[in-house]
Amino acid sequence: MAHINVPEGVPGIRSLVMFRPETGKPLYELAQALLRNPSSLSEADRELIASFVSSKNDCMFCMSSHAAAARYLYKDDKGIVDFVLEDYLTSPISAKLKALLSIAAKVQQDARTVSPDDISNAKNEGATEQEIHDTVLIAASFCMFNRYVDGLASLTPTEPEVYEAMGERMAQGYTLPK
Repeated sequence: MAHINVPEGVPGIRSLVMFRPETGKPLYELAQALLRNPSSLSEADRELIASFVSSKNDCMFCMSSHAAAARYLYKDDKGIVDFVLEDYLTSPISAKLKALLSIAAKVQQDARTVSPDDISNAKNEGATEQEIHDTVLIAASFCMFNRYVDGLASLTPTEPEVYEAMGERMAQGYTLPK
């Protein structure tokens, strides 16, 4: 049960933005900009970064919902998501994405530990400065989103099929719930 009086039965961040739409609107706009606006990183890769950071933060709702969105977006390659969440360094993803996830992991732990070597490694693997920027911002934003969802004890479903439907909806974009 949530710590505040949010709409009953509405899971995760959706209930929180329904409680306070004036603060929820910029959060949804940020998610849309980070995860759906044009980028050289695929939408699936950006959802994967969000899910990866949420997993590191033990935020079950955000990890599950964004993993479901990534699976939906990866289509036939949806198994990549579970490989990455289990051990990204041995998963079947590009060296560039591994380098970006290494940066995201450092941002999640202590952003001050991101080093010039981490940035050079990502660039050497083909990451652009915008991709590095966006990875850091996705990681930082999801640390905030994770703490928002868990700090108010929003509803976190346990049924995988709930997240599958949620992931399909999220893949279409981030718009405020009505």
